Amino acid sequence: MKEELVILVNEQDEQIGLMPKMEAHEKAMLHRAFSVFIFNNKNQLMLQQRAADKYHSPLLWTNTCCSHQRNGESNISAGKRRLQEEMGFVCELEEKTSFIYKAPFDNGLTEHELDHIMVGYYNENPNINTEEVESFKWMTIEEVKVDMALKPEIYTAWFKIIFEKFYDFIKH
Repeated sequence: MKEELVILVNEQDEQIGLMPKMEAHEKAMLHRAFSVFIFNNKNQLMLQQRAADKYHSPLLWTNTCCSHQRNGESNISAGKRRLQEEMGFVCELEEKTSFIYKAPFDNGLTEHELDHIMVGYYNENPNINTEEVESFKWMTIEEVKVDMALKPEIYTAWFKIIFEKFYDFIKH
């Protein structure tokens, strides 16, 4: 299988090139990404536990799904594609904000992303792709906040950053 390319960007989110995903993470190159947050009508957030064989952050809990846009793909289209691939459903998404973060990992890779935050609503349980997702659960934002304070080590770096910086954007 051909390695996926990520979109290299400058700090204004202007595309400046393409690079294989692993190389971008090895070199800590700034690239475009997205994080999707799905809520239900009980005001609960759908969290996913990353699959055990992910190349970084395996078995950690995070937002509903996240990934990288493909060349020429809109943020919303990318979010819907990845929701289907990882969680087995699609719903309408709304882009809320974006930000840049940098998070090094123990395996020598670094996430350096301009991350677009999207929110959607869905009331069913997902049909998870077990190659990507170990498990899922629904939690209120307040429950996540308490749990994250008690057990920060079970959450992904980007989810903790998003949660801290953009709490007001993801709660409703």
